Amino acid sequence: MNYTLIKDFIDLLQEFETEVRACPDLYPGTIQGFKAWISNKENTEEVHLEEPYWEGKENGRTPESAISTLLVHLNRYAKTYSKSAISDSEFSTQEDFIYLINLKVFGEMTKMALIKKNIHDKPVGMLIITRLLRQGLIEQTDSDLDKRSKLIRISERGLLILENQMEKIRQATHIVAGNLNHSEKMDLIRILNKLDRFHYPIFSQNIHSDQLINKVYDDYDFKV
Repeated sequence: MNYTLIKDFIDLLQEFETEVRACPDLYPGTIQGFKAWISNKENTEEVHLEEPYWEGKENGRTPESAISTLLVHLNRYAKTYSKSAISDSEFSTQEDFIYLINLKVFGEMTKMALIKKNIHDKPVGMLIITRLLRQGLIEQTDSDLDKRSKLIRISERGLLILENQMEKIRQATHIVAGNLNHSEKMDLIRILNKLDRFHYPIFSQNIHSDQLINKVYDDYDFKV
């Protein structure tokens, strides 16, 4: 019996189970999911044989550090374009129109549901909602299911103001995608979706800042 082959298979299966545990929506924990994971893993390795360069790589800078910095940079670039897109509008920040877009697309929801959808802490989210209510861009009503809870929805005025600004907002999003071709955009969406599926459950636990990193390192298998 080839015990080396069995060991290699067990190691591969453990790697698969770790990834499924971190991102359960990405692959089902079945033989079909395992086969799909193997196939995608092989295709990825074939396409990306040569590692890309990142600033500081020659001095030992880690890929994780480069990823973190690049994501921060891209967020800042996106904010500058969003600021330009709303420069002649009633919106104060990009969060204002993102909240309205979510309400337009997904319909009315509780304040906390909207805040969580936008990955905000409660105090920040409540400030945005209060501002939008004051401007008449959203409305709130009592929930039929829970009288203590308020449901909010985009108002007719909010729909009008948002529609008047949507062309510039769309232009800003096109600029953020830069010079990526269609295939690269699809690859980036897959990667960012995978990261989002990993981070959102952690964010939803509302772990205190002084415990967050230790808790995540205890719950997930990170190779340092």
